[in-house]
Amino acid sequence: MSMDFSIRDAQLNDIDAILEIYSRSVMEETASWEYYPPSKEEMIIRFENISAKYPYLIAHIDNEIIGYAYASLFRGREGWRFACENSVYVKPKYHGLGIAKALMNQLCDKCAQIGLKTMVAVIGDSENQASIALHKSLGFVHVCTFSKIGFKFDKWLDSVIMQKSLA
Repeated sequence: MSMDFSIRDAQLNDIDAILEIYSRSVMEETASWEYYPPSKEEMIIRFENISAKYPYLIAHIDNEIIGYAYASLFRGREGWRFACENSVYVKPKYHGLGIAKALMNQLCDKCAQIGLKTMVAVIGDSENQASIALHKSLGFVHVCTFSKIGFKFDKWLDSVIMQKSLA
């Protein structure tokens, strides 16, 4: 498998591939606590709202989109405007190959360039050790774990909160 992947800004015509990656995660994993994948129309609205203000990146090999990452609003009040939350998703066959780390490194850089000071990771289960390790390797520190705060796949889930200074 060639690992000559590239990262670029996501575009609206990437939505089908982004939705495919996200939908599989929604249906099979606990990274997102949505129960059902959004429609394409909903995903377009989300993309347009997020990418209007925050970086939204995709990783690709040739024409295949293999992962994506974006920053988004952490909290809605004005005092939170220098903080953002990250999301990163990679196709399973590319897990463990450094794609998520490369996406996140560029995402952190781009967020710092636009004046954001703090990035928050809201990890959708304490059993997601790969995501916790990824964020730790990028300099995120553990802030807290909310115990049994979410419910998906007929079980209670923890949420791990990590943060990184972008300053």
